[in-house]
Amino acid sequence: MKTNQLLKVGICMAFSTLVLSACTKNNQSADSATTPTTSTDAISADVLKKISDMGFSTTDVHKRGDDYLVEGDILLTPENFSEEVTSPTLRIAETEQYRTNNLVKKLPRTISISISNLPTVYKTATVNAINRYNALNLTLHFKFVSSGGNIQVIGFNEGPSDGFITLGSSGFPTSAGNPYNQIMMNTNSQAYGTSPNVGYLSSVVEHEIGHCIGLRHTDYFNRAFSCGGTASNEGSAGIGAVHIPGTPSSGDATSFMLACSNGGDRSYNTNDKIALRYLY
Repeated sequence: MKTNQLLKVGICMAFSTLVLSACTKNNQSADSATTPTTSTDAISADVLKKISDMGFSTTDVHKRGDDYLVEGDILLTPENFSEEVTSPTLRIAETEQYRTNNLVKKLPRTISISISNLPTVYKTATVNAINRYNALNLTLHFKFVSSGGNIQVIGFNEGPSDGFITLGSSGFPTSAGNPYNQIMMNTNSQAYGTSPNVGYLSSVVEHEIGHCIGLRHTDYFNRAFSCGGTASNEGSAGIGAVHIPGTPSSGDATSFMLACSNGGDRSYNTNDKIALRYLY
């Protein structure tokens, strides 16, 4: 998930002193473990072509270990690159909830989530996100564990790029039906401020868990809906963008799975709950 730095500052100044703390700009790095990133300039033309062929934008791509961060918060894995692309460009639709071809299998199932080397507020936010999912009484149940979770939340430190800053990132379920195993949360002070708001953090973790269990961005067809700027379609990327029955074909500006954050604590709306309960 990304946030627009200019939009974020505007929200802070106009509406909330509380959110203002999450907009403070500070050149000092957060006191936590970080994961290095690689800019688009250092990524091979072959990899960029594969990303483009999958239907994703090649603007501002970052390498994270063996994976590649695209579209702000989506991690493409070697498995994704090996999957056959059958439809690189999707139709332009209205705002509906979408899922990937792969979902978590072997239901009912409990998925454990752990956190490593991050400040306490990130742990609190992760527990909050877990509780929000469990309150829906899905066939997927989540639990917090001290280490070695099926999904591990870790930190990285990365400042703004082109007016946006990445708040968190994750990937999609494997073809074997397991959730994506990692959520990366930005510890840079320009992401959440020097005193992060726990509700804001909770909503980002909640969003990234959504990707881990197979949800696409609600506005995958036009990221400008929540991010502003030029209209762009994320494409099917070989992983699918399957409409979830029962979700609307009209604008849905409050979905927790929109590509960019509004700077606040955005949790499930009615349509998000319909989508999650249909899948799980």
